[in-house]
Amino acid sequence: MKFNIKKNRRFIEAVFTLTGTIIGAGILGLPYVFSQSGFFIGLFWLVVLTGILIYVNLCLGEVSLRTKETHQLTGYAEKYLGKKGKNWMLFSVIFGIYSALVAYLIGEGQSFSTLFTGNSNHEIWFALGFWVLMTALVYGGLKRLKQVESYGVLTIIAIILAIFFVMLPDVSVSNLRQINYSMFFFPFGVTLFALLGFMSIPELKRELANHERLLKRAVVIGIAVPAVIYAMFTLVFVGVLGKNVADVATISLTGVLGKILIVLGIFTMMTSYFVLNFSLKDTFIFDLKRIRKTSEFFFVSLLPLILYLIVTLFNFAGFVRVLGIGGTVSGGVAGILILLMNLKAKKHGNRKPEYSMRINNLVMWILSLIFVLGVVTEFIF
Repeated sequence: MKFNIKKNRRFIEAVFTLTGTIIGAGILGLPYVFSQSGFFIGLFWLVVLTGILIYVNLCLGEVSLRTKETHQLTGYAEKYLGKKGKNWMLFSVIFGIYSALVAYLIGEGQSFSTLFTGNSNHEIWFALGFWVLMTALVYGGLKRLKQVESYGVLTIIAIILAIFFVMLPDVSVSNLRQINYSMFFFPFGVTLFALLGFMSIPELKRELANHERLLKRAVVIGIAVPAVIYAMFTLVFVGVLGKNVADVATISLTGVLGKILIVLGIFTMMTSYFVLNFSLKDTFIFDLKRIRKTSEFFFVSLLPLILYLIVTLFNFAGFVRVLGIGGTVSGGVAGILILLMNLKAKKHGNRKPEYSMRINNLVMWILSLIFVLGVVTEFIF
């Protein structure tokens, strides 16, 4: 079989695009929720949600392949579900981004405060400083810095693998065996958030132009790799610390290793915040064209800060809770819309796809019920 360098390079780039989109600051909340429910309950949800999201992303991939034109999520939603579908998808995207930005401000404030003062008592001031820095970068014409995410993800994966092998000898099996069935649904929201990568599927289609038959394999591998990384990361944290894991996992340890982990957390959240801030800015410019330039700064930069201050000062939610709510609401709404889009695209698409996913009303209702239950349980727990 002839080795096609160009085709394999495109395939690797596509896998990396999806993996890089998925692996973000959500990983920092996983050890805490796994530790509270029990590692194996968390692992159960990681496996189940990985399978569900592979299926839903493949359904979205099929939608893109059945459509000659190239769109973003909102464009596909409008084409197959009408204006209401577009509005719901916009809500999903914007709600998810705002939730993430607020969570990252919380996490960065705690991380910087712990790194420089040894505790999180000054988190608000450090969060404000971080916000000023990132806002200056976003509005300073440095959009090309978004490319740092690619190198950042590679660095993060390498560091996580190193941490895994360094901490593995100290893992206690007894810590991994602890189970709390009353917290069975607790890991759902954060795990779902950590696995979301819907927005990159249209990009994968463009990267695999003329090689679209590779899209299915790229989606499966692109989601499976982060899931394995997450399992390794949570195993060593829960195995070493048991229930003594902080909301932001990387501030849980002390000493030199602890400081290295804090820097890792800061870097992870910084790259994610920067890219999401640009995504929010582009969403308001291209999808909500009625927003005036004078209002753009308020919605893109000031509103996340205001929401952070409200959540923090009134103690409404912490890092993990914000991630959980963002994951269940944003991921749940987008997931249901994608399934509906797939059903419509099978009937009204204008291109023959390279693969087709089996879907019927029963599958649609079961998966939709899971997404809805995720939202309900997130607010209960």
